[in-house]
Amino acid sequence: MVFASTIFTRAVDPLIPKIAADLAIDVKTAALLSSAFTFPYALVQPVLGAFGDHFGKTRLMNLCLLVVSLTALVCAAATSFSVLVAMRVLAGCVAGGLFPTALALIGDLVPVHQRQVAIGRLLAVGLSGNLIGTSIAGVIADLVGWRGVFAAFGLFALIVGITAYFALRGREQAKPTPFRIASALAGFRSVFADPRAKVCFGSVFLEGLFIHGVFPYVALLLLANGETSASIAGLVIAAFGLGGVVYSMLVPVLVARIAQPRLMIIGGCIAAGMLVLIALNLPWYEQIGVYALLGFGFYLLHGSIHVHVTELSPTARGAATSLHSSTFYLGQAMGPIYYGFTFSHGEEGLSLVAGALVIVAVGVVCARLLRHPVRGH
Repeated sequence: MVFASTIFTRAVDPLIPKIAADLAIDVKTAALLSSAFTFPYALVQPVLGAFGDHFGKTRLMNLCLLVVSLTALVCAAATSFSVLVAMRVLAGCVAGGLFPTALALIGDLVPVHQRQVAIGRLLAVGLSGNLIGTSIAGVIADLVGWRGVFAAFGLFALIVGITAYFALRGREQAKPTPFRIASALAGFRSVFADPRAKVCFGSVFLEGLFIHGVFPYVALLLLANGETSASIAGLVIAAFGLGGVVYSMLVPVLVARIAQPRLMIIGGCIAAGMLVLIALNLPWYEQIGVYALLGFGFYLLHGSIHVHVTELSPTARGAATSLHSSTFYLGQAMGPIYYGFTFSHGEEGLSLVAGALVIVAVGVVCARLLRHPVRGH
């Protein structure tokens, strides 16, 4: 289910110029489809996290994947930008019931000293979805148009959702408990009682804003270099996911040999350096390597933060991971607005360098303040 949901995460980004041309709208307006998904994703997350804690995490995942698949199929038939926006908003409202819920399940089932490796494997599944989804999206768009992307991915997610429902139906699950607002609020209070919460949530907000916020403009930046192919844009964006997959393969060795604070600093510095290189507007074939290293550096930092998030409140992990995802996607939603404003004023390089400086600071701050022991004794 995580794989089926994550193929949608960046699949729209390489389609932006084609959607804009087909619907006769400005490219920067079409790029806001990313925010149409990520804003509601961010805002609804705390509610979904509380529901998962009470009603059952696998039940929530099944329902959310079904809705995501149906919205994609409607997008395939959409003839107006307003319908696309509405469906992306609806998808964003429910998509957060998938990966963050799976992350909470890992917190429930995996001992803390093994958790970063387990999270790395979950990231590998999600990133494989990102990688394949973005790559295939560009190819399908060049062959049959952007509507074919929504149709193909929507049908795939629908099949996976139905299969998962029947596969999990016979399994014993915890009996749902009555949902009470007071108990949900108590769960959120327990999360913020840990001083690491503000550091974790603030850091991932800035990651989402300055790193992920640039993705809707990759195709536009390539267009400025004369590269019009959606396939190339998809390949460049997919390289970010490839870097994450490399991280997920190396994480057992990295965790064993390098202290977590140092991993955070290294990850922040690598990601920051790649943002600076993006500002140089290199040829697309060189940008593939840049985005791959950007993904590796990002997940080196982000994966370390993940471990602390799952320990903020052992009794309300769904709430903790949902707040983590909420702030991360709120940053992703603000990112296209930030880059759209600065790019329209001819400040592409300055805005990317500013983002690089912030990401270095995030790595250093996390290394200093996220010091709770994460290895068993």
